[in-house]
Amino acid sequence: MRTWNVGDVMTRAVVAVREETSYREVVDLLIGHRFSAVPVVDGSHRVVGVVSEADLLRKIEYAVAEKPRMFESRRRRGERDKANGRTAAELMSAPAVVAAPGMPVTTAARLMEAEAVKRLPVVDDLGRLVGVVSRGDLLKVHLRLDDEILVDIEKAVLEPFLADDARAVTIQVVDGVVTLTGKVERRSSAEIAIRLARQVAGVVEMHSLLDYDFDDREFRGPRQPFGADSPGPRPPFGPESSAGR
Repeated sequence: MRTWNVGDVMTRAVVAVREETSYREVVDLLIGHRFSAVPVVDGSHRVVGVVSEADLLRKIEYAVAEKPRMFESRRRRGERDKANGRTAAELMSAPAVVAAPGMPVTTAARLMEAEAVKRLPVVDDLGRLVGVVSRGDLLKVHLRLDDEILVDIEKAVLEPFLADDARAVTIQVVDGVVTLTGKVERRSSAEIAIRLARQVAGVVEMHSLLDYDFDDREFRGPRQPFGADSPGPRPPFGPESSAGR
């Protein structure tokens, strides 16, 4: 099964600034390109930091601020230093939070959330800038056509992992919502199909209507005919609807 990585969705035509770029030049660049942040690179094109709108706004925030206090916090002192900065090197946040081209998009999304950033510079093994990935770029995985998602589930999930059971499973994909219907021999097979199908790029929600012949997780012998020891038919395996990616 194909895993979508940062390299699949990142923007490769990257705008960056050098360490000596002036405050005014950085402001003009962000406004002109409608960026919220820009990577800062050294002479070898390695990422050394990021200048964001928040970094630049320190100059406005502290323009009329009171004089430094004797016991001012480290964070406050750092912000005040940025307010006095004149170049990208003095204004930037460092070290930069970066991603690698091979990082899964799910990991990149969690990293953005944890670090409260909207975009990540993408660097190679030497730390050189090769792209930028934004929140919008990560959402591209959900723009896949339903037919592409269906083929992925069929070829990368059912056929290799369910073997003969694959022919007994029907896949329906509508606007990224996947429904699996049919019967497989073992409960573990149904669980595999549901779990792996949910991980396919573009799946936004999973509906499971899969049934099975017997529960091999807690073996109790062959499944009894409906009505033998139960008041009625057993509902299909799995929740009717479970959250997707």
